[in-house]
Amino acid sequence: MERPSWAPADIDLDQPSVARVYDYYLGGSHNFAADRAFAEQVLKFMPAVAALTRSNRAFLRRAVSMLSAQGVRQFIDLGSGIPTVGNIHELVPGGKVVYVDNDPVAVAHSRAILAEVPDTAVVAADLRAPADVLATPEVQRLIDFTQPVAFVLAAVLHFVPDEERPADIVSGYAAAGIPGSHVVLSHAGLDRPLTPAEDAAWEVYRKSPTPLILRGSDEVRKLLGDLTIVDPGVVATYDWRPDPDDETPPDGNAIGCAAVARKD
Repeated sequence: MERPSWAPADIDLDQPSVARVYDYYLGGSHNFAADRAFAEQVLKFMPAVAALTRSNRAFLRRAVSMLSAQGVRQFIDLGSGIPTVGNIHELVPGGKVVYVDNDPVAVAHSRAILAEVPDTAVVAADLRAPADVLATPEVQRLIDFTQPVAFVLAAVLHFVPDEERPADIVSGYAAAGIPGSHVVLSHAGLDRPLTPAEDAAWEVYRKSPTPLILRGSDEVRKLLGDLTIVDPGVVATYDWRPDPDDETPPDGNAIGCAAVARKD
């Protein structure tokens, strides 16, 4: 297939990427045939995934807007993915934002669109290594750790298995922030058994190079350690401080939860 001009030369176009599959769910254009085929396998069993993905994006917008209104002006978006409408720097005018991802397309395209945007940076790094991410020149140049920072982990920790200690990843970032810093977290999972259709959809991920780990709300709460979870707590993504203008959830069964937690 012809390689798009925005695709780095060294990436395998035949391997799906979770960042580009997410972009496809959102209706974006920075994905390849392999990503679309993977997504369509999931959507065949569970068409609501696309709407739930949009719901996650809406949660991110609401959480960032809330923190910005409270005076938080620095954000590190971990596993930021393909840029799309409503990026954090658009929600926090005058703020400082670092986007971190290990997908080459996400990094290349982010750098292209942010080249002329002040107080933003893009880091090619693996979010599972907090110390390495925080030590990058981009983070050290842009983020003032004597001021509150928001660490955003939106729809990414469900790709981190238990043996890689996701709670330690969260605490590794939170430890770098002063009191008044926050963690913004959303995660796939549910507090009930999977339906047959949901199980079939998740089987597509389980067979992929990046299996998706479903965690219930209690497990997600534990990922936040001793941080103080702000109201309304760990709830369905679309129930976190809902905006009446947001898209109506596809059904009453949440396949994901979200929370914002503060370091005291």
